[in-house]
Amino acid sequence: MQQDSHPLDLPADAMAEGMRAGRIRAETVVAEALERARAVAGPLNPFVLLREEQALAAARRADAAAARGEATGALHGVPFAAKDLTPTAGDLTTLGSWTEEALPDRTALCIRRLEQAGAILIGKTTTPEFAHSSFTYSPRWGVTRNPWDETRTSGGSSGGSAVAVAAGVVPFAEGTDMGGSVRIPAALCGTVGLKPSLGRIPMTILPSVFDNISHFGPLARTVEDAVAFMAAASGPSDEDIQSLPLAFSAAAARDGRLAGRRFALSVDLGYYEVQPGVETAIRETAALLRAGGAVVEEVSLPWTRAVNDRWLDLWCVFMSAYFGDRLEEHRERMDPAIVELIEQGFALGATPVKRVELLRTAMWRDMARLFERYDALLCPACAVTAPAAGSGDDAFMADAPGGRYRGLDMTCPFNLLPQCPALSLPVGLAADGLPVGLQIVGRRFADEEVLSIALAAERLLAKAGRTAVSPRRHGGRR
Repeated sequence: MQQDSHPLDLPADAMAEGMRAGRIRAETVVAEALERARAVAGPLNPFVLLREEQALAAARRADAAAARGEATGALHGVPFAAKDLTPTAGDLTTLGSWTEEALPDRTALCIRRLEQAGAILIGKTTTPEFAHSSFTYSPRWGVTRNPWDETRTSGGSSGGSAVAVAAGVVPFAEGTDMGGSVRIPAALCGTVGLKPSLGRIPMTILPSVFDNISHFGPLARTVEDAVAFMAAASGPSDEDIQSLPLAFSAAAARDGRLAGRRFALSVDLGYYEVQPGVETAIRETAALLRAGGAVVEEVSLPWTRAVNDRWLDLWCVFMSAYFGDRLEEHRERMDPAIVELIEQGFALGATPVKRVELLRTAMWRDMARLFERYDALLCPACAVTAPAAGSGDDAFMADAPGGRYRGLDMTCPFNLLPQCPALSLPVGLAADGLPVGLQIVGRRFADEEVLSIALAAERLLAKAGRTAVSPRRHGGRR
């Protein structure tokens, strides 16, 4: 199949408009999405289940509605995927774990909103157990691999969703982000990935509605497709007390203006060891932004690996509080890494955990001073390109000679500042032929501005020939 030869390869909005007008059949599009999903299932393993009968039936209903001239939604007939962490009515939902066998009777609000806009859920995507890792592997579902190189990880924890998008199965997929779980796989697989500001999309799937590091967000082929997702999924709801009474403006997100904008650039956030190929791609993109009329100035941040260490403390407590009751019965069938996280969480005292807020406060004051002069902070989303699929988080927690932090992701700092939206934009390939993601971090609640900046950068990159399509796009063979 030739690239861009099928209606499924259109932007989500254009695809939906064609189906509303009757020029494109939803059944044809959904059938193609399912065919591509089956083609990548074996080599890449991005899905835990495909909803073939339900999706095709929904597509036929969508075609019938369009033929009758009935009013349809903005995403009419558009296929998408959702993460195995997120409940969907009647579908096995496992959280990537042998400890979970749920058949929910209710679909999460984020997914309901996409479906109410007309989108069609074709399948559920892989996640590490309880979404705990930057590598999508679980004892239950195995390894999810990168469409650019099967020997590399897809990233995590929304790795299956990233692969479904990068392989051309769907224009966007739902993910969750507690420490980078949308932006990490987006960067490693070459897709757009947005952590919206806290409360823009109601977070309704956790035991607590007072958690403040967790976000739903889109993984998308393009910024436009991420905007389409946000337009449908965002907005307040009493299902989440922290959801914002703030309407999403798709028009503002599509502004795409660079002239007059000012960006701060930090390649290392003050403490990371960054792979040379990643740094080169980020600096070349900064140069393109300058040529496009923006001011990009390098800044210094006083942060240290304490940022990651204290985020990890919160992560351990998150895991022990929400999943620790499963250890007694299920320990032997659980990923040893999640068992270790849970046990670390049990050992932490309340006072050290509360003191993490002092670090977060200092970080915010640094960012607030930065935003007095700049519209956004630019940095890598990941310090490295996709590691080996058999590697794991523990391999990326060391200090290099000289004290630099050898971390994988550069995303978790901005879950400690959850009101700041952060987006990973693919900015080309490193020398090893693997994707690099530029992270764009905006002012609090300025999701539309971050998307607008990303759209302008995406257009510049396309003009410069810096965009790349995964060799697995459309289920093709490397």
